[in-house]
Amino acid sequence: MRDIEFKAGYYYHLYNRGVNGQPIFLTPGNWSYFLKKLWEYFETDLIDIIAYCLMPNHYHLLIYLKIDDLSKRIMQPFTVSYTKAVNKQQARTGPLFQGPFQAKLVDTDEYLLHLSRYIHLNPAHAGLVRHPADWVYSSFREYAGLRNGNLPSPEIVIGQFPSPQAYVQFVEAYAPDHRGVIQHLMLD
Repeated sequence: MRDIEFKAGYYYHLYNRGVNGQPIFLTPGNWSYFLKKLWEYFETDLIDIIAYCLMPNHYHLLIYLKIDDLSKRIMQPFTVSYTKAVNKQQARTGPLFQGPFQAKLVDTDEYLLHLSRYIHLNPAHAGLVRHPADWVYSSFREYAGLRNGNLPSPEIVIGQFPSPQAYVQFVEAYAPDHRGVIQHLMLD
């Protein structure tokens, strides 16, 4: 499994992908169902979701953990619940994910900032959208002030910048060929 010990009071990057790199979101409703389940299992008294991005065959979550028992109490029932629902819907059996979720400790503020940017840029770097604001299945729109969501808690990241726009510029500095697109969206 993982050589990581989960402890309350720390940030973690959680991620997993589909078996053999296959999609984990097979219908349009799967995306919103995954987010609904996140909201159910990742209760705010247990975990803060700092940033997230759902991709066709994998997901990224940046979380702040408030309890020690992440695997058995939250991640295992969450992934089992989602897998069972997709299997039932698709009349399939077996695992949906390639194995247990993966996790990395986020041990510095610098890593936290760069990881949030990496998560938000995933769809643009994969060529799914021109700009991270175009991807509805990530928390970037909340960070940029384009959507009021109830899932992410971006304050720890946004608070390290003078404004949400400064965070957007931080992300855009590494966006593939699409710097400045978000300013146009924010002015519309």
